[in-house]
Amino acid sequence: MTILITGGAGYIGSHACVEFLTAGYDIVVIDNFINSKPEALERVKDITGRDFHFYEIDLCDGPKLEQVFIENKIEAVVHFAALKAVGESVEVPLTYYQNNIIGTVILTHIMQKYQVKKLVFSSSATVYGSPAEVPINETAPLHATNPYGRTKWMAEEILKDLSEADSSWQISILRYFNPIGAHISGRLGEDPNDIPNNLLPYITQVAIGKLKQLSVYGNTYPTPDGTGIRDYIHVVDLANGHVQALKKLDTIQGTEVYNLGTGKGYSVFEVIHAFERVTKAKIPYKISAPRSGDIAICYANPEKAEKDLGWVAEKGIEEMCADAWRWQQMNPEGYLSNTEMYSSLASASGDFLANRKLY
Repeated sequence: MTILITGGAGYIGSHACVEFLTAGYDIVVIDNFINSKPEALERVKDITGRDFHFYEIDLCDGPKLEQVFIENKIEAVVHFAALKAVGESVEVPLTYYQNNIIGTVILTHIMQKYQVKKLVFSSSATVYGSPAEVPINETAPLHATNPYGRTKWMAEEILKDLSEADSSWQISILRYFNPIGAHISGRLGEDPNDIPNNLLPYITQVAIGKLKQLSVYGNTYPTPDGTGIRDYIHVVDLANGHVQALKKLDTIQGTEVYNLGTGKGYSVFEVIHAFERVTKAKIPYKISAPRSGDIAICYANPEKAEKDLGWVAEKGIEEMCADAWRWQQMNPEGYLSNTEMYSSLASASGDFLANRKLY
């Protein structure tokens, strides 16, 4: 089976490429490298020992996207491509609406034209907004509090309308909680541009000395220690959720929604302390004003995914921190094509990796 992976060079997309290739699928990848690096795809090939077709195109470029369908026998699509920073979405909402919504409309229009009606869609727990109660299940009211979340909510509604109008569509909507961690090899991880928007890459960059200190955005939330609580999920667990969702598509008629999370929330301070325990590094921090659009508490009820997909998150917070730290140590400047630097760093961590299974 050949699947198209949009945004396949990104943080989650690249890890998903590894899992799909390892599971025996053929993949075609598109990416425009706005939030990603070409080197990630080369490392996917190295890790899996498999090759695949890649197209450097923007999802909103309909003619170029259609050419991908003309040149390949695509049977299903896993759709990651999107802008994803909450704070940035508040500053440039039109950019987010154009990229995330129009891109999804163009993609599904072309899919429909070529009779490709199996889709796994990358959504987000931000569609829930500030939840009335936690853990959050899939039937909770939707009330996104920022433009990024609203683009995901709107895209979900578009997909539901599409499947209601044409029952031959089979769509799985996956609402992510907070992916962190990295591939166990240390070769794939999160490589943000400029100062990270997400907590753990911010922590690892402080630990390695790239940043002076961590900014903790708000310490007066109604939580035990005053900092925001989130459901952190290992990116490899998340990637495996997509494989399971794709396998399940044949039994779906219309649209199904699944939370992908661990079912447990950790505060910002709890994550910092877990990282310090694992790495023995000290993370200096300062308290900053809360970011616009952020909420106090958000964690999943993942029971539906376990029941329907046979999927459950397996990795704990300390393993997430350890894998993220290994990635940062082996790639202090993110994705570099300097293989000599990688080789020397890989050798230095070889004793540790020898005791853990890669694939």
